[in-house]
Amino acid sequence: MSRAKRTLSAAIGPGILVAATGVGAGDLATAALTGTRLGIAILWAVVVGALVKFVLNEGLARWQLATGETLLEGATSRLGRPAQYIFLAYLIAWSFMVAAALMSAAGVAAHALLPLADEASTGKIVYGILLSLFGLVMVRVGGYRLFEKVMSVCIGVMFVTVVVTAILLKPALAPLLKGLVWPSIPDLHGNGLTWTMALMGGVGGTVTVLCYGYWIREEGRHDTEDLTACRIDLGIAYGMTALFGIAMVVIGSTIEIDGRGATLVTKLGNRLAEELGTFGKWAFLLGAFGAIFSSLLGVWQSVPYLFCDLWGMIRARSGERPAVSTDSAAYRWFLYALAIVPMVGLWIGFARMQKTYAIFGAVFMPMLALVLLLLNSRAAWIGERFRNRPLTSVFLVLILLFFVGAGYLAIT
Repeated sequence: MSRAKRTLSAAIGPGILVAATGVGAGDLATAALTGTRLGIAILWAVVVGALVKFVLNEGLARWQLATGETLLEGATSRLGRPAQYIFLAYLIAWSFMVAAALMSAAGVAAHALLPLADEASTGKIVYGILLSLFGLVMVRVGGYRLFEKVMSVCIGVMFVTVVVTAILLKPALAPLLKGLVWPSIPDLHGNGLTWTMALMGGVGGTVTVLCYGYWIREEGRHDTEDLTACRIDLGIAYGMTALFGIAMVVIGSTIEIDGRGATLVTKLGNRLAEELGTFGKWAFLLGAFGAIFSSLLGVWQSVPYLFCDLWGMIRARSGERPAVSTDSAAYRWFLYALAIVPMVGLWIGFARMQKTYAIFGAVFMPMLALVLLLLNSRAAWIGERFRNRPLTSVFLVLILLFFVGAGYLAIT
């Protein structure tokens, strides 16, 4: 497809998929719970989290378009096979965490919309299983194009309804602006740092940022002339992600939420009904479901790419290996495992699962920052024109230091 004939949807499509996949269980639940515990003083973390993801994803796209290799290929060929096995172990563990968290969150949101059982925990389990299997069928039967269309609808619903809900709650302007521009962490010596890390790690996805490289291939972006288009759609994606995260923190900080488990989304909806009326409640619940299900569908479609890429490299015995394809056995079997095995996590508490998933995902940020520092700083590997500029390198070092330092403080 020539660049002249590309539609607006194709031009910003991969970025929309990034936003729809990254904004889900982590953003909605973690942002609301963080807003409840720490208030809008923590809004700056949402903005920083979105900026971090933009820098990391831009570096990933730059490497792929300049070299023709995915970042996983580059890390394996330049950093050695141990990097391959380390990431494979992390990917399998993370996949279980994120899939269980998404099933749980989707079940909670669906039960809030249409209660299936008297107990919310039971509704969460039943809906979580059904939606996981429905997402599996959509990915296998519909292919990339159906996936892209469904995701566009979901993100439109979630973005409009959640942001409008936050505006209608009329948060105080002065504290909101201060929270956006003045970094502070309430309850620093309690759980404040842990929740801040979870918020920054959850905004815009974690491991799923790697999937952007496979989506731009689906859209026919293969060379450096497409880098500007990637920067534009990533800017749109993470701008939307930041607004959504801010809206969820505002919602969580404006109303008191006493639900910590499977009743969380229902409690949010009921409290919003008191503030905004029945329409406000159902609009929020619909947006919440759109956010979470789009994230589940995005993970189901994209994460098997990563396993397929890794498995192909591990099995390769020469310079050639099978292309990363949704038709490959490795892609299909990992998709089946992703949609079925983590169902056991539905019996784990909702709030604990969301927090564990967000923190576990945040561990990936310094790993990715380090890889981009090593790969994109070498002109011999990526080319002088596309290597990291000093400001980008400084930002990547700061990302690395922040997450390592915050992680150390959180466990000591």
